[in-house]
Amino acid sequence: MVNRDTAWPEGTPCWVDLAVDDIKKAITFYSAQFGWDIEEGGPEVGGYSLAKLGGRNVAGIGPKMGGEQQPTMWTTYLAVDDADGCAAKIRNAGGQVIMGPMDVMDLGRMAMATDATGGVFGIWQARLHTGAQLANVAGSQTWNEQMSHDFEAAKKFYGEVFGYEFGDMSTPDFAYATLNLDGRPAGGIGAYPPGVPAGIPGSWAVYFGVSDTDAAVARATAAGGSLVHQPTDTPYGRMAMVTDDQGAGFSLMSVREE
Repeated sequence: MVNRDTAWPEGTPCWVDLAVDDIKKAITFYSAQFGWDIEEGGPEVGGYSLAKLGGRNVAGIGPKMGGEQQPTMWTTYLAVDDADGCAAKIRNAGGQVIMGPMDVMDLGRMAMATDATGGVFGIWQARLHTGAQLANVAGSQTWNEQMSHDFEAAKKFYGEVFGYEFGDMSTPDFAYATLNLDGRPAGGIGAYPPGVPAGIPGSWAVYFGVSDTDAAVARATAAGGSLVHQPTDTPYGRMAMVTDDQGAGFSLMSVREE
């Protein structure tokens, strides 16, 4: 379990949020899925809603800022000390800044970007909103990873922008590394497995902790979601991937009860 009330170190996945067409529908789905307490935000914040566990912020649910053409998706935000300076690094490393940097009231400063493989991610410079206040327990984010068709280009980009070192975990059939900050994994980066169409851009995956992966899959599919990858045992927990009832994909990982 991680409890935190201060800004996360630069480069750490510090926040995740969901962009959807129907916020009320998403609130119903995720409240049941993870036991989140979610109160829909008012018009002054565009309906942006904070999901909480035990009174602690764990995720956001909001409208599509890019309009209807924006995919329904979960976004990972990486903590930065200087959003404007990071935006310049993103451009210099071959990425694109697609929105911002901009102030979000007095909560923080943010930008949305794509990396050198086309993967969408956000950056967050904390002010009053420091990001997730709870992690690595059931119902909260427990892992974030970037996957793409060009593993080496992705590593080069994220190393240049965020200063990650890489803990190689590759096998002859699978290219993967941890994104390390001060010698500790902050996330992962890997190559898409065979069968992913060549035209699919890079992407960030969000893993939420659950106490029972199979039960969480059953709950998601019964509520209108779909199964993408069957539950599988790994050295890091039992994992699966599903979508919600509006098509946003997310992964599940079993975590030990505290």
